[in-house]
Amino acid sequence: MIEILGKTASINVRKVLWTCTELNLPFTREDWGSGFRSTQTPEFLALNPNALVPVIKDGDFVLWESNSIIRYLAGRYGGEPLYPADPLARARVDQWMDWQATDLNRSWSYAFLGLVRQSAAHQDAQEIERSIGQWTHHMRILDARLQETGAFVAGASFSLADIPVGLSVNRWLGTPFEKPELAAVNAYFERLSERPGAAAYANNSLT
Repeated sequence: MIEILGKTASINVRKVLWTCTELNLPFTREDWGSGFRSTQTPEFLALNPNALVPVIKDGDFVLWESNSIIRYLAGRYGGEPLYPADPLARARVDQWMDWQATDLNRSWSYAFLGLVRQSAAHQDAQEIERSIGQWTHHMRILDARLQETGAFVAGASFSLADIPVGLSVNRWLGTPFEKPELAAVNAYFERLSERPGAAAYANNSLT
């Protein structure tokens, strides 16, 4: 039984929840983070000194960093269809996972926190517009990639990369600002929404 520490409002926690669903892994979850149990307690810091969710416990094994967690789960629990053993196919999955965690995440952070979370520290109108511009740029990159594959971000088949990227697309669709028409992105999200993990953890009520 996998133990997951972290609140479902966290996009990174939802990566782990969706992955467990794809792998049919039983899990329990405890609410940790803002609004719930503090991650600054000695108890939590002993698990993750960065004081961030998610953290998993798999027996005596403790792991943090969401992408590392989902790679571990796929590697240990029969997830080769999601995370291929072939080095070339795996590198493509890793490429898009890392792109989501770095370039894409950084682009939408300010706009999302200002417009959806209504963070007082993220209300500079010029910074919001700058963030929207960067976010749109990266979503156009994703749209072009999806036009190329006609299916999923790493290729013809659903992979581990579609979990973090799909969650970011959900945030794109759920954040209130005027967006360009990105037909391939919209079709991609419809395909993802047919999966039980996406239906549970990547819908606009969970941005």
